[in-house]
Amino acid sequence: MKINGKRHYLWRAVDHEGEVLESFVTKTHDKKAALKFLKNAMHKHGRSVVFVTDLLRCYGAALKEIGAVYRQETGRWLNTGAENAHLPFRRRERARLRVRRMRSLQKFAAVHASVYNHFNQERHLYSRENFKLKRRCSGLVASALFRVSSR
Repeated sequence: MKINGKRHYLWRAVDHEGEVLESFVTKTHDKKAALKFLKNAMHKHGRSVVFVTDLLRCYGAALKEIGAVYRQETGRWLNTGAENAHLPFRRRERARLRVRRMRSLQKFAAVHASVYNHFNQERHLYSRENFKLKRRCSGLVASALFRVSSR
């Protein structure tokens, strides 16, 4: 993402169900930033059995320093969950709804992740009737939340 014309990097930890666990914004995309992100994510969510990453070398270097390089999996289409989690940010960037400060991007990423995790219905897993019921319930929750917050 670009903030005031300078490149910043969004790191995201996504579990096997597609739920966003952690999001982190850094100015660099190197071993130090990867190590900080991994340590932070592991501290909050525990050690993972498998780390699925793309082929960027900083991931391997950071996992090697932690001692979990044997848990890293890289391969075609394995990283799809994390890539799909980036789509709202890419859409926002393309629409020129730029972020002015790194702190506001971090806040947006955290809020977006929690809202997405709550309202994502995973409709491919349910029958149509159950999906409609769950969607209606989450809509009622959202309307109640927005009514309370607007007062």
